[in-house]
Amino acid sequence: MRYLFPLLFLATAGYALSMPVEPKESTLVVYNNNIGLVEEKKMLHITPRDTTIVYPDVASSIITNSVSLTLPQGVTLYSQQYRYDKLTQKKLLQAFIGKKVSYKDTSVKLLALDGSKAIVRTQKGTIITIATADIVVDALPKELLLRPSLVWNINSSIRKRMDVTLDYLIQNIRWNSDYVVQLHKNSADLTGWVTVQNNSGKAFRNTQLYLVAGDVNRAQSPRPIMYRKSGVVLESAPAVEQTAQEGYHIYHIPFNVTLLDKENTQIKFLTKKDLPVSRLYSARLDNPIYLRSQSKRSVTQYITFKGIDVPLPKGVVRTYSAMKKTSLLVGQSRIAHTPKNTPIKLKLGTNFDLKVVQTPLKHEKNSSFYYADVRYSVQNHSDKAKKVTLLVPFNINKGSSVHTDRSYTMVQGNLVQFVVDVSANSSVSFDVHYQSAK
Repeated sequence: MRYLFPLLFLATAGYALSMPVEPKESTLVVYNNNIGLVEEKKMLHITPRDTTIVYPDVASSIITNSVSLTLPQGVTLYSQQYRYDKLTQKKLLQAFIGKKVSYKDTSVKLLALDGSKAIVRTQKGTIITIATADIVVDALPKELLLRPSLVWNINSSIRKRMDVTLDYLIQNIRWNSDYVVQLHKNSADLTGWVTVQNNSGKAFRNTQLYLVAGDVNRAQSPRPIMYRKSGVVLESAPAVEQTAQEGYHIYHIPFNVTLLDKENTQIKFLTKKDLPVSRLYSARLDNPIYLRSQSKRSVTQYITFKGIDVPLPKGVVRTYSAMKKTSLLVGQSRIAHTPKNTPIKLKLGTNFDLKVVQTPLKHEKNSSFYYADVRYSVQNHSDKAKKVTLLVPFNINKGSSVHTDRSYTMVQGNLVQFVVDVSANSSVSFDVHYQSAK
């Protein structure tokens, strides 16, 4: 109610101009920290008589001090108000105080409200009290704004038809990406989805959508909100377009979308068929200097892509494998923001048929060195040959060394890597001597 009386005064002193609800063009930029940037273009036909411009259908979560508006020379902007009159019986009748309403098929003038009672003047001039529930009005008053709106109080010396562009920030909107991998024998199909969670208090129709990856610094973080899970699926899937700007990655959905309020909208933005994949099997073992008893380690299985020709926003990847007439979930991983043509490694889970046994054979030490002999046995209980990578943490410092008949490489600075080929239903064993300086 705080804005009602100034607006009523302006409406009687001049003219209130209401712009169209639907914009000619709209763009929405959604960040992944619960904010969005709206840009809309609407047609404005202004005259010297206009004292108020009503811009309807802004988001109810609008950050009002973020509004950016440029008006033409000859139009002076005095003030801005955010208005949203949620319709109730009390608010409706308050707008008719001093005006004629209907009561039992007769016309009366509404003078005042008192709870569930109203004071009215009849056509005979008598003043009576009636129940507010018995009052009937013919139309909604113009001063009530039933959509969240911005109201600009202006002075115009020109008559002009033009496009007006409005920018403002909103809250309670965010996005995330998800991927589905359908795994075949030596290839896979990849589908990418973007889910926009819109609780901004506005539906965006036929809008251009940009998604920004990166955390924008803000003075105050919005509180978390709840949303109901439903959605609109857009089936077309041109490839997402990506650019870098000021340390952020911007993903442009290359088709217009509709984002309804209080809904999740899922957008299919990526489809790649028959991507070559490789399978990796890896086990991380114990530091041989501290290994004191025999232990078994499971083998983790991965799939890798050499690289995909489009950038991928960060998200969850779910991998499925066909099994007769259904598909089996075989792994779930997260990927970071990934530039195009970057190798991707997805962890599936533990391989049931592969085991690694590490057995300490000897431990010695003197004033300068630790010595350890370890036997590694890679067991393959499957009907297919496997290539298994063993990673042994061991720092090779001055005077430290590794001695074995099997070839190895040092990776990541402190890991001894062995790659072992194991035939189906068999095992491979080998011994390693480690010398570590104290």
